[in-house]
Amino acid sequence: MKGWRLFTLTIFCLLLLPATALAQPAQRVVSFHSQVMEENGQTFLRCEIGLSQPPAEYTVKGGGVLRPKRLLIEFADTGMGDVPRDVTLDEAYARQAVFREEEGLTRLAIAMTAPAEEANYRVSTREADKKQKLPWRLVIDIYDAEEHSGPALIDGVKGHTIVLDPGHGGTDTGAIGVDGLQEKDITLLVAKRVQQLLTDSGARVVMTRDDDQDVYGPSATDAQELQARVDVGEATGGAEVFLSIHCNAFAKPAAHGTETYYYPKSENDKALAQALQDGMLDHGRLRDRGVKQARFYVLRNSSLPAALVELAFITNYEEKKLLADEDFQQEMALGICEGLANYFAATR
Repeated sequence: MKGWRLFTLTIFCLLLLPATALAQPAQRVVSFHSQVMEENGQTFLRCEIGLSQPPAEYTVKGGGVLRPKRLLIEFADTGMGDVPRDVTLDEAYARQAVFREEEGLTRLAIAMTAPAEEANYRVSTREADKKQKLPWRLVIDIYDAEEHSGPALIDGVKGHTIVLDPGHGGTDTGAIGVDGLQEKDITLLVAKRVQQLLTDSGARVVMTRDDDQDVYGPSATDAQELQARVDVGEATGGAEVFLSIHCNAFAKPAAHGTETYYYPKSENDKALAQALQDGMLDHGRLRDRGVKQARFYVLRNSSLPAALVELAFITNYEEKKLLADEDFQQEMALGICEGLANYFAATR
């Protein structure tokens, strides 16, 4: 009787569990490898995803309006094995591969250098090779379709007008980071890179400041200085967005990551913030601190769709080194520009 009761109790407890707790994926991702290869005179990046068995179903989605350089592969009824979730790739072809497991499927997102169009990648399969101890594999070959000697061009910004606001300046240093790095210097450097990329791509850019100066003047109150920045946007004919660039800071140096703020005057404010956040995450690859609402003066008082980006924490030792690095500044500038392009595409 005791055994029967125990069996009955076990069945009862199992029935109480949600179906997802009982169901197990039919297969698992067991490996991921990438290497630059050359075949038939063409160089490319090959990524191989190993699976415990051939998948019942998988889909490949290239590009899209909001994230044109993202290649997304979804495996149905698939879980993750002991495989890194975040892999850095050769940046001549792709920057990053990120695995995510959710609700019975596994997604692999690859941030490509070129647009994720069919001409720039090829997907194939490989049978398991017992002699080489290789599992069944999905193979993705990625080509460098954007290699050129000229300046980087951002599709989708030509003809648009953007107001850039490098945070702080002049008598206002902004946050003081590790080793005395000043926020006002970094925001101006990144803003100038954004300005150059946008201008080269056919956009019109108006800066609230283009050197180390106060916009209103050195004797201004905070409200006067901030209003002077807003006024630049209001006075710019045809202006479509107002973007303020900042570095984050916190008393605890462990704080890290990228975040973007907006004030909900309209749906476009949030859409702008999200597009910018996505672009910076794709290029900077720091922790995603999210898109948040805030009552910052320049956001509330600008009649334009407006966003304030916090690139990284100047008070975090590792991120301070990144903020001072020209390559990182350029990557964040590219992310901001691509975010703007995606915003314009989504709201036209």
